[in-house]
Amino acid sequence: MFEVTLLLLTMLLIAAFAFLPAAFSALFSGKSCQQSDTACVPELEVQEDAAASQTFLAHLQSEIEAALFPRPTDSILQRHYDALVNAELENRLAAMPDS
Repeated sequence: MFEVTLLLLTMLLIAAFAFLPAAFSALFSGKSCQQSDTACVPELEVQEDAAASQTFLAHLQSEIEAALFPRPTDSILQRHYDALVNAELENRLAAMPDS
C-alpha cells in the first residue's frame, strides 16, 4: 500500500511540473509571479489565444459534422469520415480571409 501511495504522489508531482511550469520555475528561482510579471503574463496570454483558437476550430468542426451524415460505426468508414471532415475543415480555413 505504501508503494502505491508513493507512486501516486510521484505521478502527481510529475503532472504538476508538466502542467504548471511557470509556477514551479518561480518557486525554484525564488521569484514570485508578482515580482516577475514578464515571466508569468505572456504564458497566460498564449494559453488564452490557444484556447480561443481551439474553441473556434471545435465549433467549425461541429458545424461541418452537423451538415454531413451521421458518424458511421464501422472503423474504416470512421477513418474516411474523419478524413472528409478534416478536408472540409482545411478548405474552410483556407477560404477565410487573413486578418
